[in-house]
Amino acid sequence: MPCNIRRGPVKMHKMFIELMVLMGVAVLSNGAVQRPDYDDTPTPEFLNPSWMASIPDDQPLSEVTMPGTHNTMALYGGVYAECQTWSLASQLQAGVRFLDVRVRHVKGNLTLHHGVSYQRAHFGHVLEGVTKFLQEFPTETVLMRLKEEFSETYDIYGAVVSYIHRYAHWDLLWHSRLVPTMAEARGKLIILQDFSGPDLGMRYGSLDIADDWKVPTLLHVEEKWQSVYDHLEATPTGNKVQIFLTFSSGAGVFAYPRAVAQRINTQLYDYLKAKTDMNQRFGIICMDFPASPMIQMIIDFQLKEVTKRWKAFESVPTKLSLKYTLSSLRKKMVKDVAVNV
Repeated sequence: MPCNIRRGPVKMHKMFIELMVLMGVAVLSNGAVQRPDYDDTPTPEFLNPSWMASIPDDQPLSEVTMPGTHNTMALYGGVYAECQTWSLASQLQAGVRFLDVRVRHVKGNLTLHHGVSYQRAHFGHVLEGVTKFLQEFPTETVLMRLKEEFSETYDIYGAVVSYIHRYAHWDLLWHSRLVPTMAEARGKLIILQDFSGPDLGMRYGSLDIADDWKVPTLLHVEEKWQSVYDHLEATPTGNKVQIFLTFSSGAGVFAYPRAVAQRINTQLYDYLKAKTDMNQRFGIICMDFPASPMIQMIIDFQLKEVTKRWKAFESVPTKLSLKYTLSSLRKKMVKDVAVNV
């Protein structure tokens, strides 16, 4: 009888742990993880800071496949708030080109937040980091979705402009709603404006976006992946003049960002790996805790397409080669007629 009493609590405890893990509440590992698809260590495995240099100047940005990070500056606040572990500088040097930045507006100040969690920095730090990166790597461009978070003033335009003048410079921005070519975008910060006011750049709502971020528990991960899969499948044949943006990130009360990313990133990696020979565009793929190999795989889609285009260009016959080809065909036809006669 005493044995059964002891076994009962042990069994209940085991069932409780399994339930907590299933719901995404229990810690998945005791230490940081660095896999090809997922990385929550402090430093990227390797860097790729100037990969856009290989893209032709006349290529529209809407046809570029690029990696991005969801809630780029959310490095603090515990498992429910943290979405990244790399600094802004590390993300940019690793190859990330889309940033998702959230600011809290209080009396003209723009602090960085993920929900209630203050991220120990302000918008000026982001602008300084992007400016420094683009000065060092002028072949690149950075897209930044900017929105208000944990405040409801609905009037951050003036503060944003003030910060740009104080921590960057006006000419750093792409001042148009139109999608630029790579030549026009190089060295520029393209603000994807997710707030009201006069134009600072492109409107965030002009993109084709899939952001089904609500994942109540880990039982809902497959629904989240289906949303990601459907949008990625639609992107290659979608409107070529429109930028496509797919968020692979998600979270909920019983499924924090790390738990979702550890599962979704694996499926995303396998999906992209199976597509590597297809030369398709996938737009912006925005992730929590991406790994360098995953980022490189996304970049390689663009570079393969560029290589394919240049090979096609190089294979276009010149006038001299056309003349030679026609002459050869004419001689062959004369020879064939003579043989038949």
